[in-house]
Amino acid sequence: MIKRILLATDFSRWARRAEDYACALACSWKASLTVLSVAEFPPGLNPDYSVNQLYLGDLLTRASSQLVDLKSRAERRGIPVTTRVATGIPSEEVITVAKAEDSDLLVVGTRGKTGLAHVLLGSTAERVIRGAPCPVLTVRTEQADAEDDGVLSRPVTLERILVPVDFSACSLDALEYAVVVAQQAKASLMLLHVLEPVSYGLDFTIGHSRTRELVRENWTIRLEDLASSLKVTDIPVEVRLRGGLPADSILDSAQTLPCDLIVMGTHGRRGISHAISGSVAEAVLRKALCPVIAVRSSKFGPGHRRVIPTEMSPVTHT
Repeated sequence: MIKRILLATDFSRWARRAEDYACALACSWKASLTVLSVAEFPPGLNPDYSVNQLYLGDLLTRASSQLVDLKSRAERRGIPVTTRVATGIPSEEVITVAKAEDSDLLVVGTRGKTGLAHVLLGSTAERVIRGAPCPVLTVRTEQADAEDDGVLSRPVTLERILVPVDFSACSLDALEYAVVVAQQAKASLMLLHVLEPVSYGLDFTIGHSRTRELVRENWTIRLEDLASSLKVTDIPVEVRLRGGLPADSILDSAQTLPCDLIVMGTHGRRGISHAISGSVAEAVLRKALCPVIAVRSSKFGPGHRRVIPTEMSPVTHT
């Protein structure tokens, strides 16, 4: 069960929608919420200088005041809230607090125009995803949305969750985590596998049509086998097989189905890169209009019984 949520915020309008999600999930899942604000203070600055002391003091004062307001908003919804202020490099402090709090889910906001290039302060979210001890939910806000209070305050819904699966260990771990999210949110799952022509040695000539059919049939069977393992959870599950570039197919599926959330695996040592083709996860995180949970390190509560196999048997292409 996801019982401890950490929200990292800089109180910008980009972070407000992330607050909506953190509070909505904490409320519906009866989870505790810790809210962290980091006053960025690079290690090269001398904290003893009077100018630096004034600068840091002002940051801490504003952060403390904004945390009081946020805590009040959350508590009116019946959410138990703990607030924390830290100083230093934002990504490092967020990871440190996530470990100290034993967080089950970390929530951050992203700026739509530049994706992960402007999150909290600098590229914090990207660094957090690489080092977080738990999955990270990134909530994107577009420029127009940031200027519209009505958009920021709209209800949070999680009815259909898209899970891209390439049958690698990290994608299966992500699916396992998506199962937990779906159970708590009472949502359905959509399992998506993308047949990338280059990866599977396919082209679009008539002579290869039978090969394409065999590949499609084999992967369809694998998806259906994976979906059948979820029957014990009573979660509604659909499967979909698409061709094309993985990131484009994932993003298009999320919009056209439509889906309320994407849950996908990432590789720790390579940051937010993916097994299929380069940095698929990075492209999805930067461009997805719906929130994305990046699962580098899956985290489950005590007594969790895994329903997704840790590995799948190889598929025959011919």
